[in-house]
Amino acid sequence: MNGPEVNWLPDGRRLHLNHGPIDLIVRAYGQADEVAAAYRQAASRFETVLPELVAELGELRRPSRPSPRRFAGTTAQRMENAVAPLAEVFITPMAAVAGSVADEVMAAMVAGRTLDRAYVNNGGDIALHVAPGQRISVAIAGTGHGLADRLTIAASDPVRGIATSGWRGRSFSLGIADAVTVLATTGAAADAAATLIANAVDLPGHRSITRRPARELAPDSDLGARPVTTGVGPLLDPEIDAALCAGTLVADKFRRQGSIQSAALFLGGRYRICGALELDVSAVATRGGLVDA
Repeated sequence: MNGPEVNWLPDGRRLHLNHGPIDLIVRAYGQADEVAAAYRQAASRFETVLPELVAELGELRRPSRPSPRRFAGTTAQRMENAVAPLAEVFITPMAAVAGSVADEVMAAMVAGRTLDRAYVNNGGDIALHVAPGQRISVAIAGTGHGLADRLTIAASDPVRGIATSGWRGRSFSLGIADAVTVLATTGAAADAAATLIANAVDLPGHRSITRRPARELAPDSDLGARPVTTGVGPLLDPEIDAALCAGTLVADKFRRQGSIQSAALFLGGRYRICGALELDVSAVATRGGLVDA
């Protein structure tokens, strides 16, 4: 594996941080000297994030319990703290790794700095910084319709993390959701909740759904022999509604207990909204993105 790579994107305004499976797009807004210092801090912290995670990877792949374990690394601890409140069902800290890395780099970037706003986008799992009086626009891209849904996060909003999960994404899913996008107070919390809500959007035993044990696709997967979704065939509208309802029950539970602010669940061209999510949901969400405005 190559070492950490730090580069500017062609626009010269966004920083690209890559190390193994971690791929971040970072942007800060504010006075030039503050922004420059913030980028240096983000790059410096990024250099050691992956080695720290690898050092505790064995334990990070073990199931969590409601009482959080102690980890040496701060990113690993973020992961554990995010999943522990949801650990009534099977979940490991790996369910929150992308959001936790985004949060960790964001924390380093804003430490001691005065920024208007900033984001760290880890493959669609996003940490946000919004200073008083500021706001940031977030796009959740759709598929098949050529649309890009957009929402605006203001400083007064509690949302500082956005994550999307589903069987079509880069991580395995136990469910059949095309996508579940979650807004929460941190990227780690959003990531963990999106994973479990997407798992719950399901039709167990349905003949149109194909699955394989996770370890057959990735021998070191934290999911072990659990069957992950590899294909979803045609579904009837009542079946889609039933799967979405199952996921919405979980999303509602998480919202009531304060784990998330809101969620949008998508399957087969249909959707459900949990909480106040002011989106044009005429398109199916599949990934998060930032609108530089």
